Amino acid sequence: MTQDLFRQDAYLRECSASVTAISGQGIVLDRTVFYPLGGGQAGDAGVLVLADGRELAIVDTRKGKDADGAFTSDICHLPAPGQEDALSKLKSGDAVTARIDWARRHRLMRFHTTTHLLCHLVPQLVNGCSITPDYARLDFNMTEPLDKDALSAGIARLVAGAHPLVVGSITDEELDANPALVKSMSVQPPRGTGRIRTIRIGAAETLIDFQPCGGTHVANTAEIGQVIVTKIEKKSAATRRVVLGFAS
Repeated sequence: MTQDLFRQDAYLRECSASVTAISGQGIVLDRTVFYPLGGGQAGDAGVLVLADGRELAIVDTRKGKDADGAFTSDICHLPAPGQEDALSKLKSGDAVTARIDWARRHRLMRFHTTTHLLCHLVPQLVNGCSITPDYARLDFNMTEPLDKDALSAGIARLVAGAHPLVVGSITDEELDANPALVKSMSVQPPRGTGRIRTIRIGAAETLIDFQPCGGTHVANTAEIGQVIVTKIEKKSAATRRVVLGFAS
């Protein structure tokens, strides 16, 4: 089981760790700051700094899978090709420093937080999501048209409002009693521990968004900066896609 430090603090850029396994799925550590692909958010990239100072480039991070294809609690760090020499010397028990590509991660955090603002501006269920370092998109289950400029202005207003973001949790029973907290039609919050991680944007009197989410986010909407709606597409009769980008 990999301790996922990014769940408690998305601003951690590195951590010391020990290798627990090396396989075709990647390098598993006992603890990590690397976020694995999930919930629409891309997996982290970065480096593992070995004991001798060499850096092993990590191009992606994924959740581990068992023999039946079910996800496990392991987090697998995928090394870039062409590093066979360094990999051949790495073994279980070795100490490493796991260091994320912070500039890339921060872009993901800014985009992911903006998707929550979109859920406030477009109060419809989401049936698709993708968050990358270069763009993000949400697919809304709706038939009405959306206005690109109006949504961009709404995002700018919420960013300027400098609303705080708080990571919390609710019980499985609390979620069952409030099913409308889940905005996604296709992805359900992970259960099994008895508590479900939540993201709240805004204070009680100015609540912007509150929903279960396991991704990484900025601590305040002001940190998002200039994110705009670059495109709105009609993907089907009942789907409107909103694409986000950084203003040039």
